[in-house]
Amino acid sequence: MNDKDVISDLKSSIKQVQDRFSSEISKLRTGRAHPSMVEDVTAEVYGTQMPLKQLATITTPEPQLIQISPFDPTNIATISTVIRNNQTLGLNPVDDGRLIRIQIPALTEERRKLIVKQLGEKQEEANIGLRKARHEAMGVVDKAKKAKDISEDIASRTQKQIDEQINSSKSEIEATFKAKEKEIMTV
Repeated sequence: MNDKDVISDLKSSIKQVQDRFSSEISKLRTGRAHPSMVEDVTAEVYGTQMPLKQLATITTPEPQLIQISPFDPTNIATISTVIRNNQTLGLNPVDDGRLIRIQIPALTEERRKLIVKQLGEKQEEANIGLRKARHEAMGVVDKAKKAKDISEDIASRTQKQIDEQINSSKSEIEATFKAKEKEIMTV
């Protein structure tokens, strides 16, 4: 066991947590249309569940409009129904036989607060991921220290580096949370 290996593994785990957090918050509505809002919604076509990004081209020709062009026009009704029935999205798609258009309504104050609450849940999930990564890294250091693979000084220094990495990452996640919260609450 090498202290540099522990830190590089920790950085990798932190990167995964941050990437997942960024991916999750990009799906939250901010009052502007964005393809990521619907691209991971799954619909059952051809006997399997598939995300919309594999079934159609998703564009935003206007700030308040999402346009979905299915590769196979026979899937329009299925895609439309799946989006309409997804309560977390709260969207009402309209299809004309070729395209599906989703008008993004302006967010109400109540809906904004609900989205900020969802954002807080995503932040907590990220923090849990960071705590888990820290726990695993500290466990590796403790095992190496008990097995006398590393000295007390190296173990202490490595634990300090682990805490610094985690604290830095928590600060980044908090800053991202605050920026997204401000974006959502801006009318």
